[in-house]
Amino acid sequence: MSGAPVTLRRALISVSDKTGLIDQARRLAALGVELVSTGGTSKALKEAGLAVKDVSDLTGFPEMMDGRVKTLHPAVHGGLLYLRDNPSHVKDAADHGIGAIDLIYVNLYPFEATVASGADFETCIENIDIGGPAMLRAAAKNGAFVAVCTDGGDVDAVLAQAEETGAVQPALLRKLAAKTYARTAAYDAAISGWY
Repeated sequence: MSGAPVTLRRALISVSDKTGLIDQARRLAALGVELVSTGGTSKALKEAGLAVKDVSDLTGFPEMMDGRVKTLHPAVHGGLLYLRDNPSHVKDAADHGIGAIDLIYVNLYPFEATVASGADFETCIENIDIGGPAMLRAAAKNGAFVAVCTDGGDVDAVLAQAEETGAVQPALLRKLAAKTYARTAAYDAAISGWY
């Protein structure tokens, strides 16, 4: 992983559990971070008076198939995956209008809680997150350049560093990437165990 701190310029937020979200988004906005979001998260942020860009404006595609397809797009994954210190990646991003995403905050659809509630098969299936784990894993793979947050505590840790130093430090970036892989592995294990 790169050893350089990451300055936050753009954050993509897509959360099921919105606890603490508005305060965290306000703190990001106060740092000059552009907020990009999906569906219900975007609605909540806008209702709180925050400036938010819908992910569909980033991708040029609307959310579709009852929200099953929102973020599975090169404008999102390219923004998460491109190596900021690789001239070829930087050129590809520029050539295709792909902007860097420096922070991602995704807490996954509540599959485990849905199963535990005794929900029917179809409801459980609809609570299997696809785009969320894909974005988290992409961001973690590029964790030297992206602060990847799977819960509000992660966001608070990132904000504390960014507010104090103006950037997120490499040690925290690496810790967050490792935590992300543990979270997505546990999520997939819960799904495979349920099937």
